[in-house]
Amino acid sequence: MEIAGSIVPLCPPESKFDVHCWRMLPTIEKISAITFRVLNMKASVQFYRNVLGMELLYGGEQASFSSLRANDLESAILNLEQGDTVSRWGRLIFHVTDVDAFWAHLKEKGFNPEIPRDASWGERYFHMLDPDGHELSFAQPLQ
Repeated sequence: MEIAGSIVPLCPPESKFDVHCWRMLPTIEKISAITFRVLNMKASVQFYRNVLGMELLYGGEQASFSSLRANDLESAILNLEQGDTVSRWGRLIFHVTDVDAFWAHLKEKGFNPEIPRDASWGERYFHMLDPDGHELSFAQPLQ
């Protein structure tokens, strides 16, 4: 069995025959979607679509379930589901082209995000909360 190469035998260990029965271990290819519970779908859709510039794929302000995506077609989908919210469960991190410009954009829109700073892991970032208290980070690699 070769775990590092993600190959494992399919044949039972008691097999008497020299048969090559191999398959690839299943691996995660990408994150498809993240779902947040929201109290006010209209406010949440407006925030993610109008303030952060995400594309609405499904649902909308009057729906009980909506899906949005960043401009990158390979990015994970953000689902918004109407219901009781759970905040501070984790953090959703967005990569942006210019952290400082994005911070200024959010300040101009009336939000109060943390001041951007450089991290030891090689990113410049800042945090803020969405309308339901979910923590969001906006980051870009340091040059």
